[in-house]
Amino acid sequence: MSSYLKSLIPKLANQRVLVIGDVILDEYLYGKATRMSREAPIPVLEFESQRYIPGGAANPSSNIVKLGSQAIQIGIVGNDDNANHLKRELLQRDIDISGLIADSSRPTTVKTRIMAQMGLRFPQQVARLDRLSRDSIDTEFETQIGVSVAQQMSSANAILFSDYHAGLLTPALIERIQNQAQIHNLILTADAQGTLEKYKGFTLVKCNADDASAYLKRDLHSDQDFAQAAVDLFSSLALTGGMVITRGAEGATLAINKNDVHHCPSPSVTDVYDTVGAGDTSIAVMTLAISSGIKYNNAVILGNYASGLVVRKLGNYAPTPDELAWALDNWQI
Repeated sequence: MSSYLKSLIPKLANQRVLVIGDVILDEYLYGKATRMSREAPIPVLEFESQRYIPGGAANPSSNIVKLGSQAIQIGIVGNDDNANHLKRELLQRDIDISGLIADSSRPTTVKTRIMAQMGLRFPQQVARLDRLSRDSIDTEFETQIGVSVAQQMSSANAILFSDYHAGLLTPALIERIQNQAQIHNLILTADAQGTLEKYKGFTLVKCNADDASAYLKRDLHSDQDFAQAAVDLFSSLALTGGMVITRGAEGATLAINKNDVHHCPSPSVTDVYDTVGAGDTSIAVMTLAISSGIKYNNAVILGNYASGLVVRKLGNYAPTPDELAWALDNWQI
């Protein structure tokens, strides 16, 4: 099985994907923990370094490029220094930023993580501070985004929607893009993160177990529970390809239609340090795989392996084809 999956890795390259969603600048501030504060029961950190990483909808783009395909970033940033930091990080990763639009009425979304160096292999997160607006974009920017996407569609293989609930992916904008995409017969995938109803009629939608449970208003425990949940979501969302519910170490459940359900296992991964970005990697790999004609169950398993590589790193990480091949050779499912 692993040798066959390895033979599929080259098919993840040479795709062109429009990635639309809430782009985020992940800022990491590292400090050495020297003592406890006299003012409050918290550690005092002496600043050592700062690091920026593209996050949110920019993370699937990083994964797409790392696997040999092209990503065109579509999104909203502020008219501020953090927008410049984010653009610079995206350009350094060979991501096309022509679809980023500045909105001076809102800030660039930034997640600042305070990290304590304490002599361990990985720094420990002490706190996180988010700077963002959750207000929906107005009709002017909906129009601009719609025009930008329409200009890129003719040469695209797929459109990936990455929804971080920061106001970009309004129902009206999604419907507009979906109608345009049907003309070009494009694959539409979404990492819905709970707002599943916005993505009716898509090719593939992914959510996690908690979001599926909340949307369906019932507890999910067994494989049979998840199988029925995937089928119910597939049907209620009128999907044309597949519904994926990710379940962490338990893998993922995939419904291709009402009578075709697969349990796609995750590899046995040791040294799990940080789950940030694993879902972004998963949807990026699935999108590339489906776009290249790989069967849905194999697409999900490849996504599981790629996510397994991510959780062994600190922060967002984009695996290379060689790393994915290594994982297939060395991890059992």
